[in-house]
Amino acid sequence: MASIFTKIINGEIPCYKVAEDAKHIAFLDINPNAKGHTLCIPKQEINRVFDMDEDGYLALMQFSRKVAIALEEAVPCKRVGVSIIGLEVPHVHVHLIPLNEMKEMTFQHKIKMTEDEFSALAKSINSKL
Repeated sequence: MASIFTKIINGEIPCYKVAEDAKHIAFLDINPNAKGHTLCIPKQEINRVFDMDEDGYLALMQFSRKVAIALEEAVPCKRVGVSIIGLEVPHVHVHLIPLNEMKEMTFQHKIKMTEDEFSALAKSINSKL
């Protein structure tokens, strides 16, 4: 069965897209730890990050770096944190989280945003790419 991320890639589920290339897509997390919390994923559904071949892994990291630089320009923060956990969705995903406090990296601290805030933020980050 396709993961929720594959359904997003296929356009079956909407997202607040930040960036996309031939092999990756980045979109805002709808249950964010902090404003700008972004997920970068390969379009190929792979469950575990270290099951990726080396070229795919490096390409995902290069894509994530590009998005993180734009994210840091669009969202005021001390730095962008990076996490790859993979327990919640069986599809490789890199969390990019704008950080001002350590609690924003714990996945126990969540914020709420409106649809308008999500849309404006996605456009803002994309404009920095």
